[in-house]
Amino acid sequence: MSLIFHPERHTPLDAPAWDADAARTTVQEIVSSCEAAARPEGTWPVHPRDDEGDTPEGGFKGLYLGGAGLLWALWWLGRQGHATLRWDPAARVDALAAAWQRAPDNGEPLPSWFLGEAGLRLVQWRLTGRDDAASRLLAVAAANRHHPSQEALWGAPGTMLGAWHLAHLANDPRAVDELRANVSAVLAGLHRHDDSGCQVWTQAIHGREVIYLGAGHGFAGNLHALLLASAWLPEAERAALQALAIDTLSRTARREGTLANWPPGLYTPRPGGALALLQWCHGAPGILCAMHPLPSDLDAGFEALLEAAGEAIWQAGPLAKGHGVCHGTAGNALALLALHARQGDARWLQRARAFAMHAIGQMRALQQQHGQPWHGLWTGDMGLACVLAQCLDGRYQGVPTLDLA
Repeated sequence: MSLIFHPERHTPLDAPAWDADAARTTVQEIVSSCEAAARPEGTWPVHPRDDEGDTPEGGFKGLYLGGAGLLWALWWLGRQGHATLRWDPAARVDALAAAWQRAPDNGEPLPSWFLGEAGLRLVQWRLTGRDDAASRLLAVAAANRHHPSQEALWGAPGTMLGAWHLAHLANDPRAVDELRANVSAVLAGLHRHDDSGCQVWTQAIHGREVIYLGAGHGFAGNLHALLLASAWLPEAERAALQALAIDTLSRTARREGTLANWPPGLYTPRPGGALALLQWCHGAPGILCAMHPLPSDLDAGFEALLEAAGEAIWQAGPLAKGHGVCHGTAGNALALLALHARQGDARWLQRARAFAMHAIGQMRALQQQHGQPWHGLWTGDMGLACVLAQCLDGRYQGVPTLDLA
């Protein structure tokens, strides 16, 4: 079995040529459909594929599955001139925050960036610019510095992004201090992996300890936040983080000919489990996006490795499971855009656009299958809209609600 990708998880590329007008029309269609389905409190109906039996009353409210992510996407697409909005997302964000306080998605007020309060407070701050939202965002990040998970979904590598956005976009000195404190806290968990000889974190999630490598839960997601934060660190610390990224990802990569990918983690998969995944949350696509802040002139061998990872994404073809960002074709298109930004090679932009067109077809097929749109930023239609917008602009601007906010 290939260590690079499993063919059954992918599907042949089947898309018309890049059509900017069709992409613009699709973005507006997704936005209009999302606006029409919104509830006054800033939540949306949950798609069957996002409903695993634990859907909170009134719908999800966080970044990943819920209203915070959708309000942000509507705001960003309108602000960028990629869609015409019928109502102002900022007018509903306070109601969403109040709904979350009354009934948090997970039954308790978790700080989580993706699923809890931190991501929601980022959206509240971006849409309103209010200091009370900024202050609350920093307080949540501070309270979450030492979360035991040591990964971005639940832990400090995710919630520190709130401080990064405030430092990066508002030059808030409180945020710079919080960012530096988070860097120290996250680095404290770094340790040597004996078999590979590299430095990693051990994730403590879902009742077990495991070493993941990807952007969703693992090493790449942690490094992404640290590399963003390194702009406020001394040069020696910044160089050490860059060297850490190159060393660990070079040592843990798997190569076959001209292709490269990373295993989900440094562990033995359960029987029947995947040896290789090619999606944003696990594998090369998320790692390409996570390494965007890393300068491209540091190590020629590492740049060749990232190019081989892009080639693997392209050769494997679109993901069969859907069109979303986290584990779908839009996320892989975003990774190819990130590689285009690193290398300036037009073929990566062309390939990203080809994947985006294929994702449009996947979206329409799923709408027909389920009889409804999929109002999700990370899993469904709105994430695709954000990727189409970047394809239309011809440049990588970031992963929605991570480095793009």
